[in-house]
Amino acid sequence: MKYIVTGGAGFIGSHLVERLAKNNEVIVIDNFSIGKKKNLKNIKKNIKIINADIRNLTQIKKYFKNIDCVFHLAALADIVPSIDNPDDYYSTNVSGTYNVIKLSVSNNVKRFVYSASSSCYGIPKKYPTPENSKISPQYPYALTKRLGEEIVLHFGKVYNINTTSLRFFNVYGPRARTSGTYGAVFGVFLAQKLSGKPFTLVGNGNQTRDFTYVTDIVDALILVSKSNNLKNEIFNIGSGKTISINKIIQLLKGDVVKIPKRPGEPEITFADIKKIKKFTNWKPKVGISEGISKLLKNINDWSDAPVWTPSRIEKATKNWFKYLK
Repeated sequence: MKYIVTGGAGFIGSHLVERLAKNNEVIVIDNFSIGKKKNLKNIKKNIKIINADIRNLTQIKKYFKNIDCVFHLAALADIVPSIDNPDDYYSTNVSGTYNVIKLSVSNNVKRFVYSASSSCYGIPKKYPTPENSKISPQYPYALTKRLGEEIVLHFGKVYNINTTSLRFFNVYGPRARTSGTYGAVFGVFLAQKLSGKPFTLVGNGNQTRDFTYVTDIVDALILVSKSNNLKNEIFNIGSGKTISINKIIQLLKGDVVKIPKRPGEPEITFADIKKIKKFTNWKPKVGISEGISKLLKNINDWSDAPVWTPSRIEKATKNWFKYLK
C-alpha cells in the first residue's frame, strides 16, 4: 500500500507513520511548524519526508498520484493560540483540509481518514457522549476542526470518495507536543514534575477527562482505513473511561498549586465508543495507570518543554478569560 500522512512528523502522525512504514510506502507531508524530524528518526525504510504546507496547493499536489489512502492529521491545535490567532487556524484546519481532500478526489484516492476532535461537542449534556450529540464548538480551534470534518464528509458524499472521520478524546503518550502556548495537561504536568515544580491544578481537580493512549489511536486509524464496509462514518475514539485530574496528579505524585477554573471547558469528557466497537473489532488496550507508567519511563523527553507557573499561565490565558467569560 502507498499512504500519505499529513502532519506525519507530529505527535500522533509519527506513531502512525512508524507503524505503517513497517510494510508499506509512506509519504509524510509536514511543514514542521509543530512536527519534528526527530520523531521519525527511527524509521529507516519505506518513508519519504516532504517539507511542505497543506495550505499551498502547488507545493503538495504532485505527491497525491497513485496513493491508496490519505490520513489527514495536519492541523493547528490548542485553545489559547486559536483565540489569539484564528486566521492561522482557519487557513490550516479549514483551507488546508479543503486542499488535501480536493487533491485526494482528483487523484482517485481510495480511502481518506480524517482526524477530528471531540472538542466539537463543546459542553455535552450526555455522558458518555455519542456521535449524534449536539455540535457546539466553544472556541476557534474546535470550530475549525469541525468545519474540516464537514468538508471531508461532504466531499465523500458528493464525489464518492470513501471517507471516515475519527473524533479523538484527550490523546496522550510519547512525543506529545511540548512547544508553543500553554496546552495539554500531560505536557504541562510532566515538565513541572521534571523541574520539581508543583502541578498547576485547574479548579478543584474533580473534572474528568477521557485520556486515550496514542497507540490505541493508531490502532483505530489503521483499522478503519482497512475496513471496506465503512463509508462517510464518524466514530468517537476514547478509552472507555473518564479519569479525574486529581487521580492523574495522584499517579504522577507531586505537590499542587491551584489556578482558576477556565470558561468554555467541560467538566467531563467521556466518549461513547459503542459505535466503533459495533462496526469494527477495535477496542482500547492501554489503561491510564499503564499509560502514565510509560510516560514516566520516558520523562526526559519533556526536558525541553516549557515549565508553566501560575503567573505564566495567567498571562498566556488572558484572552481565554477575556473572550470566553
